[in-house]
Order: sequence, then C-alpha cells, then structure tokens
Amino acid sequence: MPVFMSPGNVAFSVFGFDIYFYGILMGISIVAGLYVANRTVRYLYGYDNVIFDIAPLVLLGGVLGARLYYCILNHGYYFNRLLEIFDIRGGGLSIHGGMLGGAIALWYMSKKSDIRFSKLCDGFALGFPIAQAIARWGNFFNSEAFGRPTDLAWGVFIPVQNRPNEYIDCSYFHPTFLYESILDLFIFIIMLCVLRRHKLNCGCYAALYLILYSIARILVESLRIDSVVHLKGIPFPIIVSAFIIIFAGGYLFKKRV
Repeated sequence: MPVFMSPGNVAFSVFGFDIYFYGILMGISIVAGLYVANRTVRYLYGYDNVIFDIAPLVLLGGVLGARLYYCILNHGYYFNRLLEIFDIRGGGLSIHGGMLGGAIALWYMSKKSDIRFSKLCDGFALGFPIAQAIARWGNFFNSEAFGRPTDLAWGVFIPVQNRPNEYIDCSYFHPTFLYESILDLFIFIIMLCVLRRHKLNCGCYAALYLILYSIARILVESLRIDSVVHLKGIPFPIIVSAFIIIFAGGYLFKKRV
C-alpha cells in the first residue's frame, strides 16, 4: 500500500451525517488565522478583539467569493447544474475568489467600524498564510490539487477516479498541496520576522504578503494540472498572481518601504 495516500475524505459520521476532513481542517485554519490576525492588529495598531468582531461577515464574504469565483471559472460545468453552486460540501473553492470576497467584506466593515482598511489588511497578512498552510491539507484527503505525474519518493497516490483522463494510467503525482502548505508556512515565518524587526508603513505588510504568496502560487501552479481556464496557454491563476504582484509592488513603491 502506498505510504503517501489519502485515507479518504470522511473523518467520521454522526447519526449518518458525514464529517469531512476538509471541513475540520478549514475550521482549524479559520480559528488559527483569526487568532493570529487579531494578535497582529493589536501588536501593530492597538486594536483589541476587532478581528473577532468583524470575522463573521468577512468569513461569509470569503466563502461566497471563493465559491462564486470557482463556479464562474468552471461555468461550463455549472451552467446546466445551477443548484450544485450551493453545494459547498461537494468541494470547489478558489483562494483568489476568497481573497476578493473577503476583501470586499473587510472594506465594508472597516467603514462601519471606522478603522482604516489597510490596517485590518495588515492583520490578515499574518493570519492568512498560517490558515492556508493548515487548510491545504484538506486537498490531500480529497485527493485533489495535485500536480503532474512523478516518480519521486514523496509522490502522492491518486485513486483512478480522481485522475485526469490523460493521466489515467499514472499512479503517483506531485503533491502540490504539500508544496504550497510548506511555502505558506515559510511566508508566515518571513512575515513574522519582518513584523518583529521592521516597522513598515500602514498596508505594507499586506502588500508584502500578497507578493510572497503570489510568487509561491506561480511556482506551485506551474506543476498543477487541474487549471480549467487558460489564456494563451497560461493557467489563469498564474496570470492573476502576476497582476497581484504588480499591484502590490506598486503599492510598496508608492509607500516607499
């Protein structure tokens, strides 16, 4: 039996209701991310518990954005299956969509709470990577978000039903979810070191995170084989990440970090 192989996506059942590993890890990642974000905002700007106060709407915006973005990118499938758009338990969330939806909700809450939007973004700049590092393991249990076939010792075994048709005869693939999880952890460590050693202008921590994550996403995405949308042969997430790097880099230049 392969060593690096998902035991299945169901952790346990309660009265016939399946509890998925993905959901458990998402829950843990949210708690960890919010805790770190709250500590960061308190350390930088002195706001106590503001993150927990705004968290419900921001999480809702993030989930809705992640789901709608994913469904739009996969519109060919969901156009004739509109009801499945609401089946979040069935899988299908996009990190870029989650960022966008969460940012819109965060902007709204910043206006409502009279706190600068950039300050709240700085808090999530440390909360996000630690949450992502944890949540990415949900892809392992779902046997998804893997890369090209590989014969490396740490290749992950993917069941036949989860393999793309063109790779149906291949058994082991790059565990790109693992690569991104490790890179997210490195990003968190880098952000923590910068936070402790350098006083940056408001919003610059968020911009730095966006640049680091986008670089990591480009590296990982170059190995993945599940991107549905391509422009000129380039996976759409790579294009989005490149634009984020340009935008965030311009912000840092404007702020003269």
